[in-house]
Amino acid sequence: MERIDEVLEFLENSDVEVITLVFTDILGRLKGFNLSLGEVERAFREGIVFDGSSVEGFVRIEESDLIAKPDPEGIFIAPREISGFKTVYIVCDILKPNGEPFERDPRRVLKEKLKSLKEKGYNYYIGAELEYFYFGSDKSPELLDHGGYFDVLPSYKPTTAREETVKVLKEMGIEVEASHHEVAYSQHEIDFRYSDALRMADVLLISKMIVKEIGRKHGLYASFMPKPIFGINGSGLHLHMSLWKDGQNTFYDEKDSYQLSETARKFLGGILRYIKNITLVLNQWVNSYKRLVVGYEAPVYISWGRANRSALVRVPAFKKPSSARIELRSPDPATNPYLAFASILHVGLKGIEEGIEPPEPVEMDIYHMDEENRKKLRIDSLPSSLKEAVDMALEDRILEDVLGKSLFEKFVENKILEWERFRIRVTDYEIETYYSML
Repeated sequence: MERIDEVLEFLENSDVEVITLVFTDILGRLKGFNLSLGEVERAFREGIVFDGSSVEGFVRIEESDLIAKPDPEGIFIAPREISGFKTVYIVCDILKPNGEPFERDPRRVLKEKLKSLKEKGYNYYIGAELEYFYFGSDKSPELLDHGGYFDVLPSYKPTTAREETVKVLKEMGIEVEASHHEVAYSQHEIDFRYSDALRMADVLLISKMIVKEIGRKHGLYASFMPKPIFGINGSGLHLHMSLWKDGQNTFYDEKDSYQLSETARKFLGGILRYIKNITLVLNQWVNSYKRLVVGYEAPVYISWGRANRSALVRVPAFKKPSSARIELRSPDPATNPYLAFASILHVGLKGIEEGIEPPEPVEMDIYHMDEENRKKLRIDSLPSSLKEAVDMALEDRILEDVLGKSLFEKFVENKILEWERFRIRVTDYEIETYYSML
């Protein structure tokens, strides 16, 4: 209770005008409701009851009541320039009416994996590169520039919006390392300094909301759709990861040619072996698989290397032991970060537990490698569609081990329904290709 008392005193002295409790549905979409200032203490001590049947994947209408319990470590105060009011966003855990953790709360999934890891003396750290587009309208993706990687466009409205976003995020206590124009037209990136995985998941959800809000202020629409425009690169969520123990980075070994420890290599081995079985949560939308195609800097083939940006996992160059890490390049910004981080951690730990050695690194451009050479090197591919990802998740139910039976079944049910809706839809491509021909 001491921590709650500290937080209550902090909020009282922060001149906060609006309290918003936030959480996510199973797909990672931010949900929330406002609370009067007088109810904050009760919220922290007891939680606030809400209708869970209105949230995707939570409960049926006949069992609707759930409790949002604010986490005193999940507090983000946004300045008045965002909405006109100084607003505190407080990330919540979701509980059942009896006070037990709710099994379909995505945040619970990650918290339980991290708790188990901490009992073994480890911490899981993640740094994230968040890519997104600025468009001129929320109706259709209208390109605003023909810029490229690291282009500096100082008088350009999206640059102003991005710089203001970074300023606000820093004011909110969110550590941003860098931001820049990305490789595709109208595409931008914000890089977040590594932190504990739970904190990073919270940060990503809040930051995406801030990106959108400040974009709207500037007459822009910020989109985290993985592939909004055919013919140019889509947006990724590159994740830089390491495991720490007793204040030391366990992924570092100065004697290794890549300076990766046995722990790091086996963690990497687990990711490579089981990535197909967890891709459903890393790339959870039909549109996600329009990004994972050859030729647009998104990974397609299951491999690893150092300089090779066609590989699924990259080992970035680093100058000191604390920076030793691996970078997973397949997730996209429309994922649910709680489920994504939990799933990656799960298969990485399986790699350590099962002693899985990764294959030899590949430093050649796999995109331009012929099929015979890929077979010779035993380079497999990621799922090529949401349907294939569902099939892989059902084939080897590693995801069920991560999410739990109830959440896994609801998640798969949602994705099958999405695929069926897409499968029966007549697309623009079909009209353009077949209508005048047939």
